[in-house]
Amino acid sequence: MSMLSLRIRIFLSMIVLILITSILLATISVIQFQNETKKYYQERLDRKEDAVKEHINYVLSNSTYPLTERNLPYIFKDKIHELSDIHNIEINIYSLQGKLLRSSKASFSVDKIAPPIPKYIVKLVQSSIEKRYVDIKNIDGVKNRSSYSEIKDDKFKPLGILNLPYVEDDSFYQEEIQDFLVRLSQVYFFMLIVAFALAYFLSSYITKSLKTISDKINETSLDQKNEKIVIEANSREINSLIKAYNAMVDKLEESASMLAQSEREQAWREMAKQVAHEIKNPLTPMRLTVQSFERKFNPEDPDLKQKLNDYTKTLIQQIDTMSSVASAFSNFASMPAQQNETLNVVEVVEFSLDIFNEEYILFESDEKEIITIMDRTQLIRIITNLVKNAIQAIPEEQELKSILVVVKRVENYVTIIVKDNGIGIEQEYIEHVFEPKFTTKTSGMGLGLGIIKNIIENYKGTITFETEYGKGTTFIVSLPII
Repeated sequence: MSMLSLRIRIFLSMIVLILITSILLATISVIQFQNETKKYYQERLDRKEDAVKEHINYVLSNSTYPLTERNLPYIFKDKIHELSDIHNIEINIYSLQGKLLRSSKASFSVDKIAPPIPKYIVKLVQSSIEKRYVDIKNIDGVKNRSSYSEIKDDKFKPLGILNLPYVEDDSFYQEEIQDFLVRLSQVYFFMLIVAFALAYFLSSYITKSLKTISDKINETSLDQKNEKIVIEANSREINSLIKAYNAMVDKLEESASMLAQSEREQAWREMAKQVAHEIKNPLTPMRLTVQSFERKFNPEDPDLKQKLNDYTKTLIQQIDTMSSVASAFSNFASMPAQQNETLNVVEVVEFSLDIFNEEYILFESDEKEIITIMDRTQLIRIITNLVKNAIQAIPEEQELKSILVVVKRVENYVTIIVKDNGIGIEQEYIEHVFEPKFTTKTSGMGLGLGIIKNIIENYKGTITFETEYGKGTTFIVSLPII
């Protein structure tokens, strides 16, 4: 799986952070709402209990019965229902041992024995500092609160235990919390849309400078002039990266210049070696010829004139070889000035092939006329050089020989193809074909392909080749149609 881009990772990180924050806020809001609801019910029960106890104290203070535990059923015989109606709550009065004395519930009758308060609750009420205990139970999913507190006389002597059962009716608050969650989800949904847009914008903004730097780095090459980054980012770290890249471009340009200079010097050194070697080759036979002439010179020799002509011919032949070497080197070192003219490439190529007598050279062209502007002599030089190389690439002993020269138009270029079925080029020599001193022949300087490559590139054209060793080579020249 491919690694995610920095922009996508920043975007996803911001979205995850926003989602987690939204979930935490929603959870905290719900918990806070539930806590507020719980607090509300607790405070409501406390208020009711305080009001009921205050009313009970009022009844006790105005009772004609002595304030004893035994008289509590008589004191609240009729008052308990009145208190229950006034405060809208069920009221139960128990003895200090937990036995029910009076209840506002209509279901109780004299014949029925009501269940007492559990002993542990009686102990909890009596042992607590406030003399009060709240029992909470869930019955059929409904929360029931029951408060138990002591009833005291005017001298704070315990008379009995007051029980106030309270059933929480939270349907209203359930609806409220559902409405709250719906509103909260709508707000969060809107916030998420805004957050997505903001996260996308910020991630794109943050990585914009990095993408520019990345594109520039991908375009950086040693064999071309590289442009510096001129943007000013809002991040100190990115600005440092830009400065480092620009410094690298300066160093790379300096290194490329030094490398080019070194390559040129190396090329000229190799060329000088090659020229010196080629010049030395004819000097040796010239020296031997002169020495032989000196030893064998006899003014009275009847064949003196013939021998002199032979010696002279040999020297002239070697001098011509040296002259051709000098000319080849001069042609490669400085190309002659272009004498551009409007010409028909098809016609010039066909004319260039007329100097060759080989019958296996064939010419093809889809068009009779492809007009361009260039130097006629240099175009002829390109064709003759490629065809001559093709002829020399085919062994003498090979029975079936074939050289095909094709001229055609490809968009805004004229393409010249020279294809032979010779021995081809071995794999180890492919990279060196256009080097100045490259040749696989036993004679010659190997400057031909280097020279025509310079000519073609001066016209903004290209030269490429395809080869298969043992089957032949195809050279493809593309020149723009001006």
